[in-house]
Amino acid sequence: MLNKLERKIGRYAIRNLMFYVIILYVAGYVLSIVSPDFYYNWLMLDVDKVLKGQVWRLVTFLIQPIESSNVLFMMISLYLYYIIGKSLEQRWGAFRFNVFYFGGVLCNILYVFIMYAALAVIFNSPYSFPVTLEFLNLSMFLAFAVEYSDVQLLLFFVIPVKMKWLGIVYGGIEAYSIISMLVKAFRTGDSFYERYAVATAIAVVVALLNFLVFFFTSIRKNRKRNAGNARRARVYREGVERGYTYGNVASNPATGRAVITRHKCAICGRTELDGEDLEFRFCSKCNGNYEYCMDHLFTHTHVGADDSDKGSTFGGY
Repeated sequence: MLNKLERKIGRYAIRNLMFYVIILYVAGYVLSIVSPDFYYNWLMLDVDKVLKGQVWRLVTFLIQPIESSNVLFMMISLYLYYIIGKSLEQRWGAFRFNVFYFGGVLCNILYVFIMYAALAVIFNSPYSFPVTLEFLNLSMFLAFAVEYSDVQLLLFFVIPVKMKWLGIVYGGIEAYSIISMLVKAFRTGDSFYERYAVATAIAVVVALLNFLVFFFTSIRKNRKRNAGNARRARVYREGVERGYTYGNVASNPATGRAVITRHKCAICGRTELDGEDLEFRFCSKCNGNYEYCMDHLFTHTHVGADDSDKGSTFGGY
């Protein structure tokens, strides 16, 4: 489905989307300094006021100021968000990343309206929760942890930790908070609290719906990809033994004949002939002209590099 949509409207995708998102964050931070109450009075997503005609709040809530009194911490956070978003765009393409990000925005809006409706039904007292971008940023972080699971992030600029472990810990904390709230609610026996806890849990799932859809579809794609990679690696090794894969010469998957290709991964041997959506990059840390597909660009061991440079680390390309 996404492939069909990309062919039809892919040209309208916003390139380098995270750059503009970061500009919105900075504008929100400056606005919070100049006029601290302006965002909450006129721009924040408030269901009551949206239903009264202030529909611009469905968009302007994205200019949410980052709650931080430390400018350095804010700059580090913005840089991290930019790198994560930019990396996902490079992996998926601009159109798919646009769908993921704006899908997350829509899920956050649904979260607020679901909680508003739930409180109206349970307590007969509707209340618009002040929405934050926490779930949107969380979904991006988890997506990055899945796509770049072996990339290392220097925690506190010292401790190297793989993204998959950070993703597991981060997701585990959020899951624990939801489960503990549900357990506490049902232990109290308060029917109102029980329904409120269930509604909150459902709303959180809705807020993370874009990541959940991506995650389950990604598992299926990764299984096919791993099986295909194993087959291509075997064919590549056999080709090396036969002398067919010298330089950028590879075996055409369709005809089985040796052809000259423009790109070829130094790890798995894939070329542009294996898929139109494949992207290839040269590694600046490898000693020589070594080209890698996006699956191995961040996870390979650098060729001819010093010991301190071996292994992929976050932000090393």
